[in-house]
Amino acid sequence: MSPSPVHQHRITGAAQLAGIAGQPVAHSLSPVIHNAWLQAGNIDGAYMPFAPRDAAGFETLVAAGRAGLVQGLNVTAPFKEQAFASADEASAAARATGSANILVFEDGRVRADSSDGVGVFYALAEQAPELALKGAVVVLLGAGGAARAGAGALIEAGAEIRILNRSRERAEALAADLGPAVSVADEAALPEADLVINALSVSPAIDLSALKPGAVVMDMTYKPVVTPFLAAARARGLTTVDGLAMLIGQATPSFTALFRRPPPPLDLRALLLAHLGETA
Repeated sequence: MSPSPVHQHRITGAAQLAGIAGQPVAHSLSPVIHNAWLQAGNIDGAYMPFAPRDAAGFETLVAAGRAGLVQGLNVTAPFKEQAFASADEASAAARATGSANILVFEDGRVRADSSDGVGVFYALAEQAPELALKGAVVVLLGAGGAARAGAGALIEAGAEIRILNRSRERAEALAADLGPAVSVADEAALPEADLVINALSVSPAIDLSALKPGAVVMDMTYKPVVTPFLAAARARGLTTVDGLAMLIGQATPSFTALFRRPPPPLDLRALLLAHLGETA
């Protein structure tokens, strides 16, 4: 009996083109996710990485979108705030933080949105379902783009944010942008934290023994899936939430916006863990 033919993902002249823009971008798992969905749904389209050298390069990419060469982009560091500023209209989620990780191009216009908050909620609901965000104290480690992107949704959910960052000046600037639910803190805030989120690209040097037993620890990075920070939290018996869950959570609204349809069913976590060669 001959084996079943392997399904080939066909791309034609009518293909829909979207992608992700960042610098660097080679590490991104978004092309793996979106192209897997396109193949699973037999959708005529492609999702490509774009690495503009600088702000001028990103501006050129947005102009290409306005000209109809690409129908949408995910946006990652360092272009999220520039993406928001380049848009003709923006969702409430994007306006809340002044940043966007989704740009949709249609008839020469640019619409900005942010699914980072959706990603945070998805990850917390999946891996820390008992955590109630209303009234929760969230200690956010870092004051860069990742911290900004995640904070808006947490504020909307009723959480109080304490920003802990090496540069107090940057933390104060972010707090001023985000409003009265956000303040600048130091490690003295850790004992009252219900949730600690690492929004740095490196493992933070904080004393996890200061956390209360019911605290939840989340890391926005996902390489490795169980980062040293999460491993240390697990060793203390704390509930942990990984960045891979956040990535998966923000991908669904991204695909729906970029390809104008919901993604087909697919076990993304299994797919990505296999891609990464991990078993977490």
